[in-house]
Amino acid sequence: MSVEIHAGHDLSGANTLGLPCVAERFAAPRRVDELREVLALAGHRGWRSTLLGGGSNLILPEHLPGLVIQPSMDRWWIEAGVGDTVRVHAEAGVDWHGLVMALAGRGLWGTENLALIPGRCGAAPIQNIGAYGVELGEVIESVHLLHLDDGRESVLGADECDFGYRDSIFKRELADRVAITRLVLRLTPTPRPRLGYGDLANRVGEAAPPLAVAEAVCAVRREKLPDPAVLGNAGSFFKNPLVAPEQAERLMDEHPMLPHFFQPDGRVKLAAGWLIDQCGLKGRREGHFGVHDRQALVLVHFGGGSAEELLAFAERIIERVQARFGVTLEREPRLAG
Repeated sequence: MSVEIHAGHDLSGANTLGLPCVAERFAAPRRVDELREVLALAGHRGWRSTLLGGGSNLILPEHLPGLVIQPSMDRWWIEAGVGDTVRVHAEAGVDWHGLVMALAGRGLWGTENLALIPGRCGAAPIQNIGAYGVELGEVIESVHLLHLDDGRESVLGADECDFGYRDSIFKRELADRVAITRLVLRLTPTPRPRLGYGDLANRVGEAAPPLAVAEAVCAVRREKLPDPAVLGNAGSFFKNPLVAPEQAERLMDEHPMLPHFFQPDGRVKLAAGWLIDQCGLKGRREGHFGVHDRQALVLVHFGGGSAEELLAFAERIIERVQARFGVTLEREPRLAG
């Protein structure tokens, strides 16, 4: 084996929630051929394979059997596109935020609103990361894959990824069937600011370069969200629910201050954080977990807790919101294993 397999590997620092977890075996391949090699070994030995990115949208159990694989290919490069576009290739192990800031610093538009989202590029398409009015699916040209069963490579175009709100084919039909090895993004040097969310326009102005927009997004996120290096969290723990227009109308009649956003398909997106806050849960702590005191959409880990305790706490929040508003919240982080 050209890739070292580590036994009893501690993953407590490999997830932003800071949950204690030990992998029975762990490997961090740095090339696609190494990834193929460890997958073949796992198949030959009958080990269950679990893919791990940056651990930013993941709930880890105390023990992960089999082989945990963290693809660590970390190259990225830029090539000319068509017209006023450029293509950016980023391998799975590239730090997402670092890439965003580097591209914004080069005057390229498209990903600046997605600054300071933790994690690696390989995990970003799975939940179609989004923030401040922009989703990753809008700038993806293609996604390169390695199939876990036979090691073959394939490429999906953006239209084949079936991107939706915090959703993609990688969470459904291709879940546990492929490893994402590389993204190809389509960006542009032509100014295309998206400043309609919150007070971004007031912070930077319409003529701001992409780096200024990215820095403003970072400032807003730091004001509202806890740093996982200081207080364990997985970012937004619940999706903003999408409801039928009739239900939204009834809720807005009863709660005129309810934040809502009309969607192209006719549904209405509601602010999950507002719903949780109205249930009196912002800042609430139960045991080792709590609702953040500045952003009710974020659950935080004070240390010493387990995945089971976290999921039970989240379920109680879901039940409170359902009882008061008749809206069912859906968990955003995935449960590993």
